Amino acid sequence: MDPYNSDGHDGYVRDGKIQNDETLPILAENVGSASSSGLRYPYPSDMMDGRVGAMREALDEAGLPIRVSCLTAKYASAFTGPFRELLDSRAKGLGKCTRTRKRIKMNPANKREALIEADLDVAEGADFLMVKPALNYFRCDSFLERKLRCANRGLSCERRMPMLLAATRNGWLDYDKAMLETLLSIRRAGADVIITYFAKDFALRNSRISI
Repeated sequence: MDPYNSDGHDGYVRDGKIQNDETLPILAENVGSASSSGLRYPYPSDMMDGRVGAMREALDEAGLPIRVSCLTAKYASAFTGPFRELLDSRAKGLGKCTRTRKRIKMNPANKREALIEADLDVAEGADFLMVKPALNYFRCDSFLERKLRCANRGLSCERRMPMLLAATRNGWLDYDKAMLETLLSIRRAGADVIITYFAKDFALRNSRISI
């Protein structure tokens, strides 16, 4: 929901606080509308409790056989700090995005929470489980792979690209080699799907390479 909020929050905000339960029907309506228009892989990133079940129910009632991707572990990582600060600059006095968005994300030191959330998401009907950001959490995805066999696993590594570009411009790294190594390491961690800003460059430069 953050693109539609002037304050950049992922949920419905009242009195400076995100309202979990009031957000769910809005998310369900959004995913139903988008799926009716051709969306095939909805990817909720809001971390609201119960959102997978709400979306799954809405899609089933509409007769839409859509597979739901779920951001099961979204960490309050230092590597997403620039993104949070960018959203904070959009705030209109409805609460600080940086503080509130970080509060609804997971503690990087807590691996148990990710496994609990994964169990809940699968029980609610998730087809894909996502971990974000990939940079420091490959092992978390390996835990999910061993624990859950009924869903595909994915990692989002968009935070690594600007770091790699900066290092490349300073002459510290070879972009193509580092990009390929990054994607290979994510695949080795157990990811079936990788969401990345590297996608176009990988397709153009490594069309014959399979990871």
